[in-house]
Amino acid sequence: MIEKADRPGSVDDADGSGEVLVLVGTRPEAIKMAPVVKALRAYTPHFRTRLVLTGQHEELAIEALTPFGLTADRNLGIMREDQTLYDVAAGCLAGLRDLFAERPPEVLLVQGDTASVFFGALVGFFERIRVGHVEAGLRSGDLAHPFPEEGFRRLTGVLADFHFAPTPDAAENLRREGVPEARIHVTGNPVVDALLEIAGQDASPSSDVLSRLDARSRKGEGPFALLTAHRRESFGEPLRRVFGAVLRLVESEPGLNVLYPVHPNPQVRGPAEEILGDHPRIHLVSPLPYPELVRALSGAAIVLTDSGGIQEEAPSFGTPVLVLREVTERPEGVRAGVAELVGTDPDRIFSSARRALAEGAAGRERRRGANPYGDGRAGARIAVIVARSLGVEVAEVLP
Repeated sequence: MIEKADRPGSVDDADGSGEVLVLVGTRPEAIKMAPVVKALRAYTPHFRTRLVLTGQHEELAIEALTPFGLTADRNLGIMREDQTLYDVAAGCLAGLRDLFAERPPEVLLVQGDTASVFFGALVGFFERIRVGHVEAGLRSGDLAHPFPEEGFRRLTGVLADFHFAPTPDAAENLRREGVPEARIHVTGNPVVDALLEIAGQDASPSSDVLSRLDARSRKGEGPFALLTAHRRESFGEPLRRVFGAVLRLVESEPGLNVLYPVHPNPQVRGPAEEILGDHPRIHLVSPLPYPELVRALSGAAIVLTDSGGIQEEAPSFGTPVLVLREVTERPEGVRAGVAELVGTDPDRIFSSARRALAEGAAGRERRRGANPYGDGRAGARIAVIVARSLGVEVAEVLP
């Protein structure tokens, strides 16, 4: 069932004849689309911008919007206990069909490579609505890694009218696939906009564990590593290998703590608690609110992750990243020396982590520099392009 937000200042009360609908399904989408929504709403006299949640990751997405001062205008509420990709597909298709029957937008914006992204784009295609794909052109070259994200982003690319590529590499991938040059726009990734906005708030962490680890690190009393691991293709033995390597690392580094915000999926939480849960210096916590994740990224000595977003965020702080995947669609960080692809091989994870920890502050300073994924102005660039497509006169596109 579609729920309508009952709040003052809803876009349903805004003036303007056109509408841009920004669709968000998961927490990473909420974070990355927040700067885009805020930039688009600067054009409210000319067109409306509606923020709609599919509910794929309902509570996490709602929570992620809060630090940016945003709430959703609609929630399709598709989330179900133990939901499958089939459930998400059916919920998105039916919910968006009904929503667009009420009032179709002129432009639909989706971000990334989730089920909500592809099925949202598919409904846009069915309804002949122009689709803009934020973070377009990322490719691992392997449909099985990451699964199902690589398939979703390729399929979304087929349906998109605007391709907002975060980097020149991503744009080149699109050209190789035959996307017309006029549809490709290199904008940077709005996750960097989001990161810089939240980092600028410099809020103290509310998590007692993070607060304690962060304080120890900043006083030079001992480093901490940040671990995030939840990818579907790592379920089972690969994830157990990662956790075994982390346990070995902590036992070999007496001053090291590990902070692990554990994904609620039982296939992640179960082995995490079994292998890591009893060690006093490995801290399994609930997923961190985005401001606290930013704080952890800035304070960690090293990050071990299979997350795409963290590969894009950590370079802003010079934090070394070990990518727990066999392939990455974000090669820019590897080339820049801020990320290393280690897969799930325990020996490689262990040796690379020890080497990064040994480099300490000197290595961090060496890595610190321009983030290859953006400069904090991607949201504004995307908004300018969308506004122009709706006939709004805009003086120039940001360089």
